[in-house]
Amino acid sequence: MSVYTEKEILGDALSAQKATTALFNTSANECVHENVRQTLMHILNEEHEIQQDVFEMMHTQGYYPTPVAEVKKVEELKQQYKQCVK
Repeated sequence: MSVYTEKEILGDALSAQKATTALFNTSANECVHENVRQTLMHILNEEHEIQQDVFEMMHTQGYYPTPVAEVKKVEELKQQYKQCVK
């Protein structure tokens, strides 16, 4: 019998939340009825909050490290995307 680690459990939870938010996003985008769309948007927001909570747990525990953004690279990306918008 294998026991799942906390990292594996949180990783599965994060993957599930990403899939869930993607599905609710598509449903809300393609919804014709405004009342239903607003309900889907409310649920989508709640699911994003859950996703953020799981991410924060993983990040705090060191399971999802994120590198510090280099100022030079951030500025380069800003310039790149400004060109795309024009």
